[in-house]
Amino acid sequence: MLKRPSQINLEKVPPSGGIWAPTIRCHKGRYYMTTTNRTMGGNFYVWSDDPEGSWSDPVFVDMEGIDPSLLFDGGKCYYCGACPARDGTPGISMMELDIDTGKAVSPIRFLWEGTGNRSPEAPHIYHIGDWYYLTIAEGGTQFGHMETAARSRDIWGPYEAAPVNPILTNVHTKNPEVQCTGHSDLIQDKNGNWWAIHLGIRIAQKYLSHLGRETFLSPVSWTDDGWPVINHRKWVEVDSAGPLLPSYPAREEAIRDEFDGETLQLFWNYLRNPCLRDYSLTKRPGWLALRGSALRIDDLASPTLLCRRQRDFACYMETRMEFLPEKEGQEAGMILFLSNQFYYKLVKRREKDGEYLCMEKRAEDFFQQVCRIPVTHEGIVYLAVRARRLSYTFFWGYGKDAMKEIGTASTRFLSCEVAGRSFTGTFAVLYATGNGQDCTREAFFDYFIMKPEKI
Repeated sequence: MLKRPSQINLEKVPPSGGIWAPTIRCHKGRYYMTTTNRTMGGNFYVWSDDPEGSWSDPVFVDMEGIDPSLLFDGGKCYYCGACPARDGTPGISMMELDIDTGKAVSPIRFLWEGTGNRSPEAPHIYHIGDWYYLTIAEGGTQFGHMETAARSRDIWGPYEAAPVNPILTNVHTKNPEVQCTGHSDLIQDKNGNWWAIHLGIRIAQKYLSHLGRETFLSPVSWTDDGWPVINHRKWVEVDSAGPLLPSYPAREEAIRDEFDGETLQLFWNYLRNPCLRDYSLTKRPGWLALRGSALRIDDLASPTLLCRRQRDFACYMETRMEFLPEKEGQEAGMILFLSNQFYYKLVKRREKDGEYLCMEKRAEDFFQQVCRIPVTHEGIVYLAVRARRLSYTFFWGYGKDAMKEIGTASTRFLSCEVAGRSFTGTFAVLYATGNGQDCTREAFFDYFIMKPEKI
């Protein structure tokens, strides 16, 4: 969707900066995605007549704030977002928009400040029956997160708060597994059933989660006087009961990627704006080739790496790598990565006196080298990590059946709550670097496995 340099600039964007809260709407067969580049560029939208094809360059909108959303109603387009009133009161503002140009058609007007909790944000407006419904997130995105609602007969208000707010939250629940629910969007399926798509996190241990924000789907019902009720006013769990969903041929993520296609599978991510000439699936067919640049994993930049998000507390990750570094400092391997200051590294590195397999940990200003093992066999090495809810165990070897455990690490120091603002959670990373100079040889990865495990 946002692939071209002309669409997005993420240069030196800090962890969990950049793109925030994208929302998609469809009008007369055209799709619109509106969002915020939090660090650079402000609010904008892009459009496409084919959501799986190319999208337009950004159309920037002259309204402050974050979390924009569109409503097409009565032949007009309305643009709302978390934007304070003129006197600085936090809340939700809106204007009428010319969707073809991005220019304002009306003045910006303040709609609602919420129910009194901090950080009113993530607004969506819906015209359902005789009412305009405004739903927003409040309480911040962490453990005070919630969703509240208001409505009006007129799109410009005044908006009356729901008699029971919040309409979604896990703040007061004793549920130890799911927290931070909120930031919801309402949809109606083809069977007429209503649903809330919202955020939440799964807790690994008390107040700590390293899987980041995830998407939840909860059923919505309506009271006799027309107010939305999410998940029967119960707290959200990993599995929530609701109506039968329409069938859809969803594509499951592959457990094993053999790198035998012409393009990468969609679950792979880059960091910021990558230099694509350092990545290849054709240099050696059936292998991923990464040529390390001078950039390091610690740099607030785009080092040569591919990331796959960890989706399960218990899983097994493995790769087979061939890397023949020629100069001191050149390294490649696998990293468990939360940010450029919080990661666990398992790499093959060339040093002055030879090649070594190194396991290292970084948590902000704390650094530890767990092991430094001489590499005595040139060529292939196997690298693996076994994840559990509270720990990671690292393995390596010259053969798949000859791998040895070399160290462990706590999931605590890759949790979003320890690292500070970090919405994405932990990624498994395939990585190469010259540590200050470009690599003269690529690192080749034969496959990558991320397999859920039962414990």
